[in-house]
Amino acid sequence: MVALCCGDSLLADDIAQEALIKAYISCDNFNSPDKFTSWIYRIGYNTFLNHKRSEKMTVGYEQAENLTACDSPDSGFKYQELYEALKLLPDRERTSILLHYMEGYSIKEIAGIVGVSADAVKQHLSRGRNHLRGYLNSNIN
Repeated sequence: MVALCCGDSLLADDIAQEALIKAYISCDNFNSPDKFTSWIYRIGYNTFLNHKRSEKMTVGYEQAENLTACDSPDSGFKYQELYEALKLLPDRERTSILLHYMEGYSIKEIAGIVGVSADAVKQHLSRGRNHLRGYLNSNIN
């Protein structure tokens, strides 16, 4: 969850706590133990999306041009450059990249978590890799 929140561990903790409460409340409806991990990640992902949708922009147009998906990554985090690049990605690309490469989920599992087709996940992964490559290469030069 911290990676999805671009290193903002406090936000990640809040979203994870809210997701666990939602999972606890709806656990009576869960009936596929073999899909528990996908189920819980889907709840966490939807909670993250709901949080992002509820954020209100309170800055002017000039300042909004410089905003990204996550405004305050933990400065002490070892991979801050990667988080900076990840926060520039669209939400679906970032989520696909994180679930596939950092969490080890298959394309089919990611499709179930995010609620899109496997082909869409492949496209998100491809575009996300290309975007990350461009962002990281531009920081090196």
